Amino acid sequence: MKLRIHLAPIVCIWAMASILTCAFGHTNYHVIKMITLGGNGMWDYLNLDSSHRLLFISRSTHMIVMNVDTDKVVGDIPDTPGVHGIALAEDIGKGFISDGGDNTVAVIDLRTLKTIGKIQVGDRPDSILYDPFTHRVFTFNGGSSDSTVIDARTDKVVGTAPLDARPEAAVSNDKGLIFVNIPDKAEIQVFDAKSLATLHAWSVSPGDGGSGLAIDEKHDVLFSTCRNHLMVVMDGTTGRILATPEIGAGPDAAIFDPMTQEAFSSNGMDGTLSVIKRTANGSYQTMETIPTEKGARTMALDAKTHAIYLVTAKFVPDNGTPTPPWRRKVVPDTFTVLEVGR
Repeated sequence: MKLRIHLAPIVCIWAMASILTCAFGHTNYHVIKMITLGGNGMWDYLNLDSSHRLLFISRSTHMIVMNVDTDKVVGDIPDTPGVHGIALAEDIGKGFISDGGDNTVAVIDLRTLKTIGKIQVGDRPDSILYDPFTHRVFTFNGGSSDSTVIDARTDKVVGTAPLDARPEAAVSNDKGLIFVNIPDKAEIQVFDAKSLATLHAWSVSPGDGGSGLAIDEKHDVLFSTCRNHLMVVMDGTTGRILATPEIGAGPDAAIFDPMTQEAFSSNGMDGTLSVIKRTANGSYQTMETIPTEKGARTMALDAKTHAIYLVTAKFVPDNGTPTPPWRRKVVPDTFTVLEVGR
């Protein structure tokens, strides 16, 4: 496997981003470097174990593990068909990988990166979440429109939470509540992490759909990325919409950095990263739009360095058809990790 590091090309920032920068100040984020890992296959969620400096990258049938300090691949977890993501239960030393191809969750030892078990879950598990408050893992199953609940200490299924429709990303407030995007209904569903009872279904309108979801636990604020170029900022206690700042096209993931009080949207259609800032008066504004690469639609935050990692590759031209990059054929051995920072 080749590892090649080079500086990102200088790219012109959108005119709108320039206007916003002048109005609200520059955050100075940019692509610091691009690390070409190569290999074949598509990708989905990323997750980063900041304490052990490990970036987990899903790759269709296996999961790559890269050390973010050395930029070297230090592990490759096999037998994860249709892999979507990994939930890190760092307090108990385990990782839980959602495998949509065979409706299982692979359990790994975070120390050895070896698989230590397989758990049967619902139909087509996609996003996956670890809740430290209950020590439970929640898979969000696109085929059965529900969430399989696993006790992370025993690796046993302890229940199923019904959902209104196909789920996308989810977050925990670490106080006993789980929030999950339901894009087909343009809502965020809230359920109790212990009883699994549904508590609320909050509309994200004027947002359309909702894919990525992040949370500011201190202020109980949710950030949902919507396909009509809006990030819906919502009060996590009442469901009241606080702001709808503009983001780029084709958003998928959302993250929030509690140290900088910034939320991010990775926009794979136009190859940008939107930066939304919580200001001193509690409002939310789009500060900047950072050029990344087309197809870079999922990301992870390094809580230690505050760098953001995204992944993408080169794609076969679409012959004029406006097809999302991730729906097109990937040029072999062009898979690349992007590091964005200040």
